[in-house]
Amino acid sequence: MRLISRTQAIAAKRSVLWTLIVRDLRVRYSRSVLGYVWTVLDPLLMSLIYFLVFVYIFKRGDIGHRPYFLFLVVGLLSWQWFSGCLTDTSRALIQESKLVRSTNLPREIWVLRVVFSKGIEYLLSLPVLVAFTIIYFAKGDTHLNGWLVLFPFAIVVQAVALTGLGLLLAPVTALVTDMQRVIRIFMRMLFYATPVIYASHVVPKPYDKVTWLNPMTGILEMMRAGFFSHEGKQAISWGAIVASLVVSVLLLLIGNAVFGRLERAVLKEI
Repeated sequence: MRLISRTQAIAAKRSVLWTLIVRDLRVRYSRSVLGYVWTVLDPLLMSLIYFLVFVYIFKRGDIGHRPYFLFLVVGLLSWQWFSGCLTDTSRALIQESKLVRSTNLPREIWVLRVVFSKGIEYLLSLPVLVAFTIIYFAKGDTHLNGWLVLFPFAIVVQAVALTGLGLLLAPVTALVTDMQRVIRIFMRMLFYATPVIYASHVVPKPYDKVTWLNPMTGILEMMRAGFFSHEGKQAISWGAIVASLVVSVLLLLIGNAVFGRLERAVLKEI
């Protein structure tokens, strides 16, 4: 099976993959004054904006779990990883075209380096989430529960989904450069179709089942499960979680197949 053989090839070059990841992180912050701060500043500012708009202007603090600001932070930190990764993986083969052509590395590595470097940025932003959780816990506004065990599992599932999407988009974008514009527009639309600023239980039936096709729906459900109570309508949506697992694995399989089929055409094009 191609997926297994490519995984073994990548594992054999894991030291090279790690070098590329470190290089990406160093280049990204080498000319930045604030450096790491930018990783958390954007989602925090956006959380503040949405909090003010929905809680103080529209008086709709019921669209997500309470405390709503913590609910937003969990969602926007994860979405930053998702959106940034999709944008960068789609350009992965184009940006490194010379190295892609001239080196004898498994070409999937150029996608994986983006997924993992963005994933490390996400992990580095988690202390901010921990800080807000401690503050709200001390105030008695949030109550942690055993479903926190789903959080690391959600990170793995998101990495799988992003790898599959990256393997799918990278070769297509290399062959059809208009895809970069399509992806930018699609990401803006997908943001509002994903329960980032609202909880999945507020989506009316039967449309809530449609959102399950978006792997981020179940991923965010898992990430938030341990931070909030789940009584009545706010119960954990296990259907969305199962759907996200299935869709993420399917994306990986489809992405792997598409990447393998288009690899030679991409090498000729770039």
